[in-house]
Amino acid sequence: MANESIRRRLAAILAADVVGYSRLMERDESNTHMLLMARWKEVLEPLVAHHQGRVFKRTGDGAFVEFGSAVNAVECAAALQQAMAAANNGMSGDRAIVLRVGVNLGDIMVEDSDLYGDGVNVAARLQTLASPGGVAISDSVHDHVHGRVSIDFADSGRHDVKNIARPVHVWSWAPHGVGDALRPLMEAEPRLPAKPSIAVLPFDNMSGDPEQGYFADGITEDIITDLSKVSGLFVIARNSSFAYKGKAPDIRQVSRELGVRYILEGSVRRATDRIRINAQMIDGTTGGHLWAERYDRDLEDIFAVQDEVTRTIVNALRVKLTAGEEERRESRGKVDPDAYDLLVRSRRSILEFNAVSATEARSMLERAIAIDPGLAAAHATLSIIALTEFVNLWNGATQDNLARAFALARKAIDTDETEPQGHHALALALAFMRRLEEAERAAERGIELDPNSANAHTGLGGIRDFQGRHEDALALFARAYRLDPQFDLALHFLGRVLLNLGRFDEAEIAFKRRLTLAPRSDMSRFYLACLYGRIGRHDEARRYWREVFEINPGFSVDHLRRALPYRDPDLLERLVNGLREAGISPVTPPG
Repeated sequence: MANESIRRRLAAILAADVVGYSRLMERDESNTHMLLMARWKEVLEPLVAHHQGRVFKRTGDGAFVEFGSAVNAVECAAALQQAMAAANNGMSGDRAIVLRVGVNLGDIMVEDSDLYGDGVNVAARLQTLASPGGVAISDSVHDHVHGRVSIDFADSGRHDVKNIARPVHVWSWAPHGVGDALRPLMEAEPRLPAKPSIAVLPFDNMSGDPEQGYFADGITEDIITDLSKVSGLFVIARNSSFAYKGKAPDIRQVSRELGVRYILEGSVRRATDRIRINAQMIDGTTGGHLWAERYDRDLEDIFAVQDEVTRTIVNALRVKLTAGEEERRESRGKVDPDAYDLLVRSRRSILEFNAVSATEARSMLERAIAIDPGLAAAHATLSIIALTEFVNLWNGATQDNLARAFALARKAIDTDETEPQGHHALALALAFMRRLEEAERAAERGIELDPNSANAHTGLGGIRDFQGRHEDALALFARAYRLDPQFDLALHFLGRVLLNLGRFDEAEIAFKRRLTLAPRSDMSRFYLACLYGRIGRHDEARRYWREVFEINPGFSVDHLRRALPYRDPDLLERLVNGLREAGISPVTPPG
């Protein structure tokens, strides 16, 4: 029979390919070919032999190698990229031979001396996802080599690849410090901070009415916000705490994954205008319970209850409030239950982050303010909604949205100068009004009032990015991501500043990771299209450009030019040139 000579086995496959080979050949065909053949003979073949592999196929500018061990394949891939970098040292960029390498572990078919099948095909697709000079591996390879090699791979998320039915989970590495900005942030177990550190898990809804789940979430969010304002604590933000909602996770695992020592969990029962909160704090490193308390109050005293919870935690962890923190807590009063209910409900809409939900949230916040004009946070949130609509061209937004955002932010601060979100909103409005120095001062005040706010650190990072202080921005975005590992916007802005710095490999990782958290993002796709155009991956640039318009048919580069307040107007143009290099017209939607 025809298939009698076909055998199957499990193998690790390394696929390597030259970046921009057609461009190199077009510039100097003879020398490019000679140099590549020399690299195969002097670099690739000795390393393959040393790591007990076998080159089974050449494709002109690429090679496929079989290994019996995933560890050997990964160590060979890393050694190959390091050796190629050394061989390219001193060469101009238009002559250097740079590889992308992919490694997969899977089932292969053996026919004579050649190999076929899914194991080979996935390796070939992984190679296209690797950074220039870097290595991309599949989940199956990562499972085998994790802890067995001295190479740290960053989680680059799941990707749909050509002719493979299932998404491929990709892990990335590149030499010479590439990825250093992201690697500590993407560790499975971040290091514990020097300060006492805590995460608040979503409180259980014990009201007997599933519809009251939003209220339990709101109480949890407010406790997180209250703790976040204590400078002596390190507090994980809402997005990352709520990633565990409904999962009944192991507390020690949560502690390790979020990099905090203490976990607060509890429940909320609401009956008319009365609430009962049960809370307990656990040492996540041991699983031991430190304390448990019950709070039974009128709903109008909810701010006082939140303050009691915070003070109990602060006292248990022996954290001293500053004089300013003590003073701000003494001024907290009662709240109208109906206004508070609307404020809490609006948050669920805001999290959906689209034009319809923005309209819904605005309606609820305006009703809350009509009941209680003293809700500074409601004014601040309305300001941020107005600005978000302007940036994203939602709901017929115009330049007037900026003036509205500014006025609402000022109203929030006038209502309560100690409300951090008011200063954050003012910083954003001023930034997009191109008043960057004033925006910077407002953002710094917001962080002073809420030192654990991922949003505030992201806001100041964006201002520093617009000012051209990209390295400073990078540190702020990294801090925001550490405070909130599920904060997809922090990853997006981290990718943007890395792109502005020309650190394309790290930028790609950040944007791809962001898309795993926000798969419908048109802006992350826009920046990826620019990035791929810049580094010669033109097919991918064109694919992401098409996807931008599939998600947002009204996307406009001209709007970005008008909206993004970069002090250097050429910075955005340098990114847009990546589209032009891929043969894309920035002013014409793909046909």
